[in-house]
Amino acid sequence: MKRRRFFALITWISISFLAVVGCSQLTSNTPANQATQSPNTQSQAAQLTVSAAASMQDAMKAVGQAYQQEHSNTKITYNFGSSGTLAQQIQQGAPADIFISANEKFMDELDKKDLLLPGTRKDLLKNDVVLIVPNKANAPNISDFQQLTSSNIKRFSIGDPESVPAGRYAKEVLTNAKIYDRLKSKTVFAKDVRQVLSYVELGNVDAGIVYATDAKISDKVKVVATAPENTHKPIVYPVGAIKRTQNPEAAKEFIQFLKSDRATDAFKKYGFQIAN
Repeated sequence: MKRRRFFALITWISISFLAVVGCSQLTSNTPANQATQSPNTQSQAAQLTVSAAASMQDAMKAVGQAYQQEHSNTKITYNFGSSGTLAQQIQQGAPADIFISANEKFMDELDKKDLLLPGTRKDLLKNDVVLIVPNKANAPNISDFQQLTSSNIKRFSIGDPESVPAGRYAKEVLTNAKIYDRLKSKTVFAKDVRQVLSYVELGNVDAGIVYATDAKISDKVKVVATAPENTHKPIVYPVGAIKRTQNPEAAKEFIQFLKSDRATDAFKKYGFQIAN
């Protein structure tokens, strides 16, 4: 009797074990579980740091929002500043996946030092240089760059030509007009083009030279003159991915998006011209 009970118990344990194994195999082969394990069904999250010229702040924030609507798993972080400062930061190893410069000089520097991901450099945008004054009734009555030498202009601002592309273009315009040296005593050099804009908005200076796109976003300044194209080098904004990026494919995809119709429409809204 005891032997019968023992064999019955062994038989029950064996059947239970086989049932559990069978269910486990069935579960592992279900389509739902296969989808969970498949690397192709799980989009990889990525984070991109974009170092961009200060003049691009508003436009890039709008473009970034549009991009993330289509790529919700990609987080965009911006670092805005003068192109020269940003290029220097990148050369010193600061985190950056993408660089957008307000001139070719600083992108060329990174290119020569082999810091760009091959095949990712592209000309993105173009801009104009304009002369602005405060949008006030008592603003200086000037209408061209030559009038910056007049006695009613006490203080005048441009970006530092050594690190700020807008300042470099401004220097070219003023040098071409043969008045740069005459203005030095009343020139206030700013850390970036947005600081020039702020100085004029607040009335800290009587006039300043900024990009057309900077003047467009402020109702506190008015444009009194636009520099002719032949008075300065072409204003081109190149973009490129940084070679040491941890997300090269995401960086390439973002740069490709910058050339899309949706992005170019946003850039145009903020006054930028599209580079060929």
